[in-house]
Amino acid sequence: MPAYIDELAARIERALGSRVHRYTYLADEFAIEVPGADLLAVARTLRDEPELRFEMLMDLAGVDYLDYGRAEWGTLAATATGFSRGVNRAAPHTLAGDKRFAVVSQLLSITHNSRLRLRVWCDDIEDPVVDSLTGIWASANWFEREAFDLFGILFRGHPDLRRILTDYGFIGHPFRKDFPLIGNVEVHYDPQLKRVVYEPVSIEPRTLVPRVIRHDNRYDPALHDIKRPAE
Repeated sequence: MPAYIDELAARIERALGSRVHRYTYLADEFAIEVPGADLLAVARTLRDEPELRFEMLMDLAGVDYLDYGRAEWGTLAATATGFSRGVNRAAPHTLAGDKRFAVVSQLLSITHNSRLRLRVWCDDIEDPVVDSLTGIWASANWFEREAFDLFGILFRGHPDLRRILTDYGFIGHPFRKDFPLIGNVEVHYDPQLKRVVYEPVSIEPRTLVPRVIRHDNRYDPALHDIKRPAE
């Protein structure tokens, strides 16, 4: 692990203690998770603490962990990567059903030239809600509207929480995992009515992920890492 990651971890530990904990991240990244009840207090500390000084919220996004770690096809064998859509079922984010939606913020400290990922789980699955970060980082305003529009996540205390990408009469939240890929309605122009009309979608739902089952010797574990004689 890079030294600057260890240094950042030590600074966050001194400032926040047990209010946050680390979760899985890449080798050159650092990510922490905070309970929803502590989100605003932790965010203010991250912004104002001299050792941290995360002055900027660069991005904020919703995440839907429904069916996380599952594949559309039941294959005889599959790799954890590649076109077979195999997955690692021991992935650290695989959930037991009590959590589904999360909000992930990407923070930047200009003072210390460091970055941090902050994740908070929503309180409820049916009506996911977290506190708004607009009072701490003004840039969260449109990001939170986007997460509300696409995931249906509510932000407590947001000054103007309304859709930002979908149409005025759009029904549902298109980035939710259970939202149909074909949508709920279809739109076309009716020459008799001389206006645009909305009707229930007429496309039959189907799985779009290709099924790939490999049987050839390239994927035989016994043949992996065999050293070939030098030519």
